[in-house]
Amino acid sequence: MDMHTELPYPTTLLQEIKVNCEKDSINVTWRIHPMLVPFAARHFLGNCMASRFNVLPSGEGNAEFNYKLDDCNFKRLMKGKKLLYKNELTFRPQPRSSPASYVYPIECVYPRPKGWIPPFLNAGSGVAEGRGGLKFHMLLLNERITAVAETNVIPLGSFMPIWATVAQESHQPLLLLMEECVAATTSELQANSNVYPIITNKGCLLDSEKGNSMFLQRYHSSAITLYLQSFKFGLGEEVYIHCKLLAWDPEVLSESKKACHYVKENERWELLDDPMQSSICDCCSRTCNTRSKRGDEWESNGFRHTSVLGPLIIMDPSQQNTHNASDVSIADQD
Repeated sequence: MDMHTELPYPTTLLQEIKVNCEKDSINVTWRIHPMLVPFAARHFLGNCMASRFNVLPSGEGNAEFNYKLDDCNFKRLMKGKKLLYKNELTFRPQPRSSPASYVYPIECVYPRPKGWIPPFLNAGSGVAEGRGGLKFHMLLLNERITAVAETNVIPLGSFMPIWATVAQESHQPLLLLMEECVAATTSELQANSNVYPIITNKGCLLDSEKGNSMFLQRYHSSAITLYLQSFKFGLGEEVYIHCKLLAWDPEVLSESKKACHYVKENERWELLDDPMQSSICDCCSRTCNTRSKRGDEWESNGFRHTSVLGPLIIMDPSQQNTHNASDVSIADQD
């Protein structure tokens, strides 16, 4: 039989694949039909051939794949508090450039380790220089929070995760806070700029009280993710998110140094980094104490930087077809 011939794959083998997910590795056992034993080398896990292959007395073959999860082109994804490692078992009778004749999905699911940062959140994207040699970054992620967003067009009411971090280099670990964020229709703020307040009062996520926005659990103290629900402000126009970022001593939190969001289920403001200290956030319902420490103490404890993200375009899906049909420019919409 020619190995390049398209071979029908016995569907009964669906029950002959066993997957064992270990802490940082995987073991897959694949029972091979006797007619396909001569083509054992055409069975793959990702881009890996079987690490061991035995012919059984029945004439069937037993292919074993024992590999680290860093091998074989596993895709590592984040979903909520879980890490997913995904791959495929394939049978490829033809050269690798041709489609596989048989595909079986493989998945291992683990709790997300504390402090783990997705690999796509690298220091080379959206770089902005800050004081003291620190580098601040701010990026828009896709809705699944698995990669940098591929589009800046956002449906009204959907979420736009905004991720910010500070590269610490030689500094001691710092806590990144968003002191203030506003949306504007210009990339530069002027005294008379019309703005939509998002974070005010030295770290109070105002949009979490009137909407469904929130801070997501941190991967690391030096990164923060604002899970922002899109709004009607600047609908159809270019919108820019202006944020004042603060890199601060993680041991020193106060009314003026915090990240607070309103949790509707508990009907109270909560501190992202330590809910037990949420009393710090009580001032979000009034005016927080913004008195700063002495200048020399400030220089040793933290650094501020302003970042701008955009342009973003928030569209009302119910009106988008109307706009397209009338050939009205998005920039001309009120």
